[in-house]
Amino acid sequence: MIKTWRWFDKKDGVSLSDIREIDVNKVVSSLTQVPYGALWTNELIKEKQEYIKSQGCEWHIVESIPVHEDIKTRTGHYKFYIENYKKSLENLASAGISIVCYNFMPLMDWSRTDLNRRLEKGVYTISFDFIAFIAFDLFILKRKEAHNDYTPEENIKALQYFEKMTADEIAQLTSNIIDNLPGTNEGYSLDEFKVSLNKYEDIDAKKLKEHLALFLQEVIPVAEKNGIKMCIHPDDPPFSLLGLPRIVSNQEDIQYIYDAVDSSSNGLTFCSGSLGVIESNNLPAIFKAFADRIHFIHLRSTQRETGRSFYEANHLTGDVDMYELVKLILVEEKRRFEAGRTDHQIPMRPDHGYLMNSDVGKKFYPGYGFIGRMKGLAELTGLELGIKKSLNL
Repeated sequence: MIKTWRWFDKKDGVSLSDIREIDVNKVVSSLTQVPYGALWTNELIKEKQEYIKSQGCEWHIVESIPVHEDIKTRTGHYKFYIENYKKSLENLASAGISIVCYNFMPLMDWSRTDLNRRLEKGVYTISFDFIAFIAFDLFILKRKEAHNDYTPEENIKALQYFEKMTADEIAQLTSNIIDNLPGTNEGYSLDEFKVSLNKYEDIDAKKLKEHLALFLQEVIPVAEKNGIKMCIHPDDPPFSLLGLPRIVSNQEDIQYIYDAVDSSSNGLTFCSGSLGVIESNNLPAIFKAFADRIHFIHLRSTQRETGRSFYEANHLTGDVDMYELVKLILVEEKRRFEAGRTDHQIPMRPDHGYLMNSDVGKKFYPGYGFIGRMKGLAELTGLELGIKKSLNL
């Protein structure tokens, strides 16, 4: 596996020199200053690329060029934004960057209710409490007919949860859900969020899938012509939130995407933590089914709790069988090598991690502290070496 590290630009609490010191020089990053839908110019790409290079690293993967909401809803200026997307891909290709991770989650990126949950061992993690999320939906957002999306028992528990909340806790929960998009300057006020949510009123999963397919039918030919591998990230969490459809949550969803445009440039970012939240998702089976077009891997583990609640676990524990998954990755890399593929090594980054030790109190994006991810990378590297030795790879 090619070891990579997500870096959120100069404002990141982790510096490029920190990354080099842990024997990683391939960076996963984005143009965070560019508004959603705007063109990624050659000048901006080159400026960032040259800075990263000056620090002894390489901008290896884009994560991500955000897909504008107008594209997802096929409203407003969606045609203009698609043209910008295609031109941005061409500009990245001219700079030699050939892997672009993206997602098609409506309105929100990954969602958590607690960004500083303290575990018994003393470390901090990010978590998703389904009852807290329902409380937000019913009593803070006050989405119309929202109670119909939940069981009577869940509605009662959410009311009890909300009645115990202070004004500060309500404000914090609201911010955690609607104003915390990692690596971007995008966010919403509660009123803005309500307006944006209304745009999806008539869009179900079937229609959103159709919109994704139409987007790919325009974008993938450009990516293929320019040697770019597009790789969609699964929904996080992989189930409907606030009545919004989620369409990259299981094996059937991914198959639909592969079938929409049958091209090696139309691939997957395999995120073990996102897919692992749903117990019915068989991660080894999903990996094997789509291995040929997996262009990027996020290795993380989640621990399922009651209902749909979960938290980010240690990389080698939780509900993800990391041993089995890494073994499959290495076997796939061997297959690619023997087939003569130039992309036989698959880039991987340790995704999310505990906030721990001297990192506590420092400013990081939630889930993206330095020591916790460095610990995860060390564990994954050791696991990889052990499997390679045992399989004589």
